[in-house]
Parts: sequence; structure tokens; C-alpha cells
Amino acid sequence: MAYPFKYHDYFDLDALLPEEIRMARDAVRDWVDREIVPTIEEHAMDATYSRDWMKQLGEMGCFGPSLSLDAGGQGLSETGYGVLMRELERGDTSVRSMASVQGSLVMYPISAFGSPMQKEKYLKALGAGDLIGCFGLTEPDHGSDPGGMETRIVQDGSGYRLSGSKMWITNAPIADMAIIWAKNEEGKIQGLTLDMDRPGIRVETITGKWSLRASATGTIYLDDVAVTKDDFLPGARGLGYALKCLNKARFGISWGAIGAAVDCYHTALSYALEREQFGKVIGSFQLIQKKLAEMITVIAQAQLMAFRIGQLADEGKVTSAQISMAKRSNVHMALQVAREARQILGAMGITSDYSVMRHMVNLETVITYEGTHDIHLLITGQDVTGIAAYK
Repeated sequence: MAYPFKYHDYFDLDALLPEEIRMARDAVRDWVDREIVPTIEEHAMDATYSRDWMKQLGEMGCFGPSLSLDAGGQGLSETGYGVLMRELERGDTSVRSMASVQGSLVMYPISAFGSPMQKEKYLKALGAGDLIGCFGLTEPDHGSDPGGMETRIVQDGSGYRLSGSKMWITNAPIADMAIIWAKNEEGKIQGLTLDMDRPGIRVETITGKWSLRASATGTIYLDDVAVTKDDFLPGARGLGYALKCLNKARFGISWGAIGAAVDCYHTALSYALEREQFGKVIGSFQLIQKKLAEMITVIAQAQLMAFRIGQLADEGKVTSAQISMAKRSNVHMALQVAREARQILGAMGITSDYSVMRHMVNLETVITYEGTHDIHLLITGQDVTGIAAYK
């Protein structure tokens, strides 16, 4: 059954998009249907991925699409960036994660905080997919509290030495370069650009994942790596700058989760209109209709929230707390929709014949990364009370 997208955009919000965004959306949508949907179940089952995806994503302008052309992007709006992340995650969260990291966590900090030399060296190559980047903030002992990081930069004559480790790093096993965050001798956090072929860098692929199995995830070990002042992001000194990068990624996630939810809803709706029990399709039963109606309702609510934060972002008015709320709420929505869809599919819902279980286990990661479900709740709590409960 063909995707009846108009029925999944219940309030016809895509009609508000300018033509350039709709054209970009359609190109990414067609690519997902052609390149991802036919092979993603096999990739997920085998825990493999295609390196060709990165080059193809670059050709479509999926890396940092809201960045300027000079910065390797497309010059689209922030809403346009969100729409493309939604389309990618309809295919699989792994694909959206690869694009999100490259654009929001690697290209964005270079464009916003980097030196002219760093911008010239990296941005257009990253935007085209000729280079692959990763973002090293999380450490084995420091996730929700990145300020406690133990990775250190120490001065060594006219240069510096970088030591530590970063864990759960998307794209790390295939990355050509990284944005790394470390503390200097004064205890100040500094962002750096780092080519991954330097002596002292080792990447270990994380295996045994039940989630994001079509994504390359790794641990980066930094053993006395020689760096220079030219590697420092001159405008990124302080944890707040790393959090600005995470805001960009969280914004994309709040849109991407809708794509996963829409695919689960479509799968459940299609199945309910074809599966017969007791002499009629199960979509005619009240309880199934209740599930479907509730699913499309929460999807529509999430779409409305995403479009509104997109408008605010385009106007330069969106706050980190608003993005945090949208990330938490929309990912939670998508996970609940996936679980309801699995119920409608019954036993078939756990098989690779359908996308629902794959989306469900992926979303179990999304609800944790870029700020856990509970931490985002506390961010909202701090915003409304003025009291930080997590410090």
C-alpha cells in the first residue's frame, strides 16, 4: 500500500512549507523509499551499515541543511532542517543519527565557533559527505553530567597533549575527524577539531547493541595525542558551547521521532485494514480504531509542537527549554506509538517483516541520548520554577 502522507499530516501542516523545502523533502522521501526501506531490516539484523549513505546524504544536502552555502549547508530554514530529519527517521533512526551528528554536532560548531582555517578545511567537505565527523562529549563515567569530564588538555612546550576517552560516539568507527571536548589545566572546557589519523587515537567499535544496529558507534581512546592551538575552536570555551550544539541536535530529534512514529502508525493502519479475524478486518473493531485514533492524535500534537519550535527557531526566538520539552515529549510519543502499533500487529510485530520493532528498539536509545527523558523533565522543571533540581 502506498504511503498516504496526507492522512498522516492531519492538520496539513506541510502545506505551510515553502516550495524549496517541499522539494528537498520529496527528494529525501524518495531516497528513503528507494535506498533505505528495501535494505534496512537486513542491515539492522546483521548490525551493518552502508558507507555510501553518507555520500548520498551529502549529495542531497542533508548535512547541516540550515547552514549557509558557504558553511557546507543548503541555506534552508531551521524548519526545513527538521523536515529532512523527519523524513530520514521514517526510514531508520540510525540514518537520521548519522546526518544529525554530521550537521548539528560537527558542522555547526565549526561554522559557529571555528577559525577561518578550520572552516576552510572542513565545512564543505563535511557538507558533501567527503569527510565524516563525530562529536566527543560523553565519557564512560560522565553522561548526564558532562561538566565532570575527565578528558584533559595539558601544555607541552609550545604545544599540548590530549588524553582521555569518549564513549557512545555515533560515526566514530568511520570518522575522519572529530569535535572533542576536554578540560584544560585551569579546569575550563575547550572544544577542538581533531583528525582521527593522529598517533595516540584509537577507536573501538561498540558491539552487542540491540538498538541503532545500522549505526556505527564507538569509543574513542586518546592517549597523549599531540594537538596545537590551531586545533582549538577559538569561539568554544566553556560547557555552554557544547550544550548549544546539543540544542541543534535535540531540535532535529524532536522532528525525527515524528518520522518513526508516522511509519509505525502507517504500518499499523495498513495491517488493520488487511488483517481479518472473525470474518472481518480488525480495523473495523472498536478497540483497534481507538488505538489508531489515539496514535494519530498524539502524532498530530507532536507535529504542531515541532512546527511551532521551527517557527521560533527561524525567528531566533526558540529557547533551549522549549527544545528540551519538544525532544522529550515527541520521543516519548513515538515510543508509545511504536508499542501500540506492535500490539495491533500481534506476533507479526516482532518480526523483521515489519518496521515496528526496529523503530521501537531504536527509540529506546533516542529517549536516552542527547539528554535522558528524566533530565529533560528536570530542565522543564527548572524553567518553570527557577530551581535546578539536578545540581
